[in-house]
Parts: sequence; structure tokens; C-alpha cells
Amino acid sequence: MNRVKQAVGAGRDQHLQPAGFFIMSKLFIVPTPIGNLEDMTFRAIRILKEADAVLAEDTRTTATLFQRYEISNKLIAHHNHNEHQTVDRLVQEIKNGMTYALVSDAGTPGISDPGFLLIRACVQNNIEVECLPGATAFVPALVASGFPCEKFVYEGFLPQKKGRETRIKKIADEERTVVLYESPHRLLKALEQFKTFFEKERQLAVCRELSKKFEEIVRGNCDELITHFTTHPIKGEFVIVVEGRHIVGTGRDRSLLKNKKSKRHRQEEEE
Repeated sequence: MNRVKQAVGAGRDQHLQPAGFFIMSKLFIVPTPIGNLEDMTFRAIRILKEADAVLAEDTRTTATLFQRYEISNKLIAHHNHNEHQTVDRLVQEIKNGMTYALVSDAGTPGISDPGFLLIRACVQNNIEVECLPGATAFVPALVASGFPCEKFVYEGFLPQKKGRETRIKKIADEERTVVLYESPHRLLKALEQFKTFFEKERQLAVCRELSKKFEEIVRGNCDELITHFTTHPIKGEFVIVVEGRHIVGTGRDRSLLKNKKSKRHRQEEEE
């Protein structure tokens, strides 16, 4: 175990640590590809090889990743159905000297995936938590949307039933760009509900199968997107990016008002 701890710490700036320095046991949060297996980082691969064990949302999914990168570490199931029962034990094992790496099936653990309970428990017990940078679906969707992203709101998945309409009303009033996830069989329902509460010209970007072979980003207002997805197969993983609500007298709304006034002026002249 000591050899492992020395190796795991080796990726940091060597001038900051003396030779032979052994880092304390900790929890590593390791992002994994959201679709394209080439999106692993060198550091992520090293951590998964050198940790004492890897906590995985689905060991079968992670085993495929391990096979691709010739990782032969121990896999332990850690998911929504067992995390409440295993958190205390895992925290104690880390306190006793274990170093764990936590992964989800895709993306960064804790972002609409299992991981939050263990991370919080480690923080509460003064256990070091280190999250590696890496893959997550909402960041490329946000950046590629073309909407302002210096400020944004991440909504995760909308509630399936209770509270869904309330959440959508809040999104309708949000002035910042909003990013959310939706399942394929609820995509049209979401767009129809957005149409009810969004202003007609409000733009969205629906991102499908990011980083995969059939990656697609469809942009438009609710009516245009409903038309598109009514006539095209709805398959894959979806990220929806919603343009922030525009306040009259700012930004794009000034242009919209100007265009509307110019159009009305032309109509009056023609009459």
C-alpha cells in the first residue's frame, strides 16, 4: 500500500514534494469518457491503476474501460442502490489507509451520478478529496451552444412528475443560460412544456450523443425543435441548453425591438 501511495502522488510538481514523500490516503474523483474512449487523460489512467481499489457505478461498464487501457485494478460496486449502506464503511477504510478512486459509468462522478454522499462524508471526516479534471457532458454542450456561458445554471435532470412544472417555470424566468439533461422518451414532452412557458423567440440547443459517432446539435425555438424531433428518430443521450430570458432594453432585446419597430414602420409606410 505504501508503494501505491507514493506512486499516486508522483503526478504532482516534484519540486513541491521531497523525494520519497508518501501522500495520505484519500478519495480520488476520476472522470471517464461520456462516449469516446479516447477522451481519457494520462493522469486518470495512472490513478485508476495505482489506487488501492476503484469504486464503480457499474463494474461491467468500467471493466470495458479497464480492458481498453490495460488496467487490472480491483473493482467495487458503488451506485445509487447501495451507497447509503456503504458510505460509513468506505470512510473508515480510507481513514485506515486505503486510497480509493471513484468513477461513474460516464463523465464526472457527482454530476447527476452517484458520488455526492461519499464525497460529502469524506469532507465531513477531514479526508482529502481530489477531483481530476475531465469529461462531463454539460460543458461541451454549453460551450458549443453559442449562448453566453460566463454565467449559467446547471439543472441536471428535470423531475419526472412532482415539481416538474414548477421547475420549468423557474427556468422560463432565468436570465442566465440553463443546461439540463433529459431522457430520450421525455424529450418531446419537455419541449412541449417549454413552449407553454417560454417566449416564442427563445432559442435552445439540443445536443445529442456528444463525443460519439452520431453527435448532433440542433438549434432553434421550441416550435422548430418539436418539428425536427417529431420527424427524426429520438435516440441517445441528450443535453438541452436554454438561452437565458431577455430583459427588455438589454442585449438582444434591443435588436429585437429595433427590428420590430422597423418592420412596423415599413408596414405603416406601405399603408
